[in-house]
Amino acid sequence: MAAIVELEGIRKSYGVDTPVATEVLHGIDARLEEGEFVALVGPSGSGKSTLLNIVGLLERPTGGRLSIDGRDTAGLDEAALTALRGRSIGFVFQFHHLLPGFSALENVMMPAIIDRRLSEREAEARARELLGRVGLADAARKRPPQLSGGMQQRVAIARALVLSPRLILADEPTGNLDTRSAGEVFDLLLEFNRDLRSACLIVTHDPRLAARCQRSIEIVDGRVVVLNSGRAALA
Repeated sequence: MAAIVELEGIRKSYGVDTPVATEVLHGIDARLEEGEFVALVGPSGSGKSTLLNIVGLLERPTGGRLSIDGRDTAGLDEAALTALRGRSIGFVFQFHHLLPGFSALENVMMPAIIDRRLSEREAEARARELLGRVGLADAARKRPPQLSGGMQQRVAIARALVLSPRLILADEPTGNLDTRSAGEVFDLLLEFNRDLRSACLIVTHDPRLAARCQRSIEIVDGRVVVLNSGRAALA
C-alpha cells in the first residue's frame, strides 16, 4: 500500500530560543497508508494536537522528516506548504468553523473556489453532490445558524472532501455532538474513507469510536505507543 503519511524521528520544541525550551514530541515514527482509518488517542496534554498540526502542515517540526503523499516537506517554503495542504489534506474539526454569512452550499464550495482547479460551475456541482451524500441536499441554501450541530458537522465533512484529498484529518469531530449525531458523523467519515481510499487520522477521546478504527496510535508524554490487538508496544 502507498504511504500517505510518513513520520521519521519527528520532534517538536517550543521556546527554542529561550533557556526554558520545552520538547513536546520526542522522536515520533509513524506511517499511514492509503485507505487506512486510524485513531489518534491519548490523555490531554500528550501531544496529539501538536502532532496533528504537524501532519496537517500547520506547524513545522523542530526535527525529523515528514512526507505527505510521497513528498518530503522539509524544503518547502510557506507557499508550497499551503499549496500541498490545500491539494492533499481535508480537515474536520470539533468546531466546524463554517462561515455563518454563507450558505451550506457556498461553505462546501469555498476550498474549490480558493484552489481554482475547478470552475465555479464544477465546484457547485461537486458541492451539491457531496451535500446529497451527507443527506443535506435540501439544506443547500440554508446558513449554518439555521442548521443543527450534527448538520453543521456534515457540511464541514462535505467541505473537507470537495477536492477529494488524499488525507483526512479529523480533530474530535464528534466531541460536541449527541450520541446519535456522533455515530452518523463517524459513519460518514468511514464511508468516504472507503470510497476515496484516502488515509484518515482521527483524534478522539471516545473509546467506542476508537475501537471502530482499523488501528490506534496512542501518544503518552510526547511518545507513541501503538496498540495492536490490545497489546502495546513502543513504536
